[in-house]
Amino acid sequence: MPSIEYADIRTAAERVHGHVRPVTVAPADPGTLPYELHYALELMQHTGSFKARGAQNFLLAHREAGTLPTAGVTIASGGNAGLACAWAARRQNVTATVFVPTTAPKVKVDKLVALGADVRLVGSEYAEALAACEDFAATTGALASHAYDHPLIAAGAGTLLDEIHARVPDLDTVVVAVGGGGLLNGVAVAARHHGIRTVAVEPEGSRALDAALRAGHPVDVTVRSVAADSLGARRASAAAVETARHDDVRGVLVGDAAIVRARRALWDDRRLAVEHAAATALAALAPQDDGTDAPSGYRPARGEKVCVVLCGANTDPGDLTGEPEAL
Repeated sequence: MPSIEYADIRTAAERVHGHVRPVTVAPADPGTLPYELHYALELMQHTGSFKARGAQNFLLAHREAGTLPTAGVTIASGGNAGLACAWAARRQNVTATVFVPTTAPKVKVDKLVALGADVRLVGSEYAEALAACEDFAATTGALASHAYDHPLIAAGAGTLLDEIHARVPDLDTVVVAVGGGGLLNGVAVAARHHGIRTVAVEPEGSRALDAALRAGHPVDVTVRSVAADSLGARRASAAAVETARHDDVRGVLVGDAAIVRARRALWDDRRLAVEHAAATALAALAPQDDGTDAPSGYRPARGEKVCVVLCGANTDPGDLTGEPEAL
């Protein structure tokens, strides 16, 4: 994926204005922490995640260029990118064919169907669904979108940071969960423009970015995490890896147990029912005791102003109050 610049994010912001919901930023309970904590409630976005921003930017850009084919658009997704693509496609009156792994949560598959998508269940991992999607695009002429590895998708995601900065103009740090790296790429580029640090959080069992940074280039990883349905990319995008090499990006890992605790805490304390992917970002601020072998968690300095992006509302809340299944 070609690298994006801040100008691409500003163009995306103008393009999607009025098509996406402005993010709500809520302060955490003041005085309870030695630092100032805010939550960016992007789970309230159309289709429940930031993916709506990139999907709209992608399709609107092709609409402007006259390059939306009659065969429609196709995408492979663990669920959220597919939901956003199907939603944006319906807004543009084009067909969306969405390839998802057979392991995708039923709640996401049901929502895809409700949005009018042609849903194809293929393989047990995102990578297998992606291969089928690429074959479909090649044989039908459908426009191939991507869950994260496309400049229009990443630039759309980056519009979130500008909105956060407008609400907390003296923000020091933004914390985001990372799968393939589309959100990280867009947010970090915008954050760098505003002098804001980015903390990139991955599950210890789904660490494509961490592995790429260690190897010096994107590599395939084994994926096994409670958050794998959203953060289960086997390989991080080259653009995200390049972005993460900057000194103003800090990568950390969190264990599944910490993710489960953070998700449950968001429900118990704030009645926010989120996916494990959304809880992954918040888990970085909690003490880690899962024996990970890489940088564990992020410790804000006293007085630091931190915003955690919470996105991913496509979950079954039925397991929020009981013990989780074996991780």
